[in-house]
Amino acid sequence: MNLGRPKPVPYTGQPEGLTGIDKRPADGPVRVSAPGPKGVGGSGLAGDAVCETRHHGGDDQAVYAVAREDLDEWERTLGRTLPDGSFGENLTTLGVDVSGALIGERWAVGPDVVLEVTSGRIPCRTFQGHLGEKGWVRRFTERAAPGAYLRVISPGEVRAGDAVRIVHRPDHDVTVALQFRAVTTERELLPRVLAAGDALHAEVLRTAREYVEKSGAAVEA
Repeated sequence: MNLGRPKPVPYTGQPEGLTGIDKRPADGPVRVSAPGPKGVGGSGLAGDAVCETRHHGGDDQAVYAVAREDLDEWERTLGRTLPDGSFGENLTTLGVDVSGALIGERWAVGPDVVLEVTSGRIPCRTFQGHLGEKGWVRRFTERAAPGAYLRVISPGEVRAGDAVRIVHRPDHDVTVALQFRAVTTERELLPRVLAAGDALHAEVLRTAREYVEKSGAAVEA
């Protein structure tokens, strides 16, 4: 469990120059709940700052999860240490294929919280500035292991060490990685993501529908 506090930086487009991307492990249990619509609601975690609410936070991006295994792989690639929270994630998981999760997949975290996978994380200049890696947006995009945004289905408290259990897997093949590729480098995949239906992040669902309407592409049943 990782939380961020507002911090002034020179690499964000947020009007006041603030970001909460620098997240650190929480000391104790954290309340998790739906924050409200994007543009109004921020993080789904109590005490976690989302400063740029035009592009981050809200119900469909209430929680961001990254696999510890992906951080370890990036450590080997970059030749540097990446502590939990380095990617601005709220949940650093172990033993969960986060980018391979299905859109609409539900996770039970701890005794009460249920989360639902909505989309992959699109890298931005704040992320690049935070990491301080040249060409980071391109490199992150090319790897297509973006971690997952999740919405809160059932609120409650979560603490470090809580088990993550997959309690529902939908009947389609739209993974976070596939959805990410569809909205970044392979837009011809957009018709495929519609199989995930309303479980998709609302903006991704709208983008996919508009692509199909304009292109006349067939949608897989």
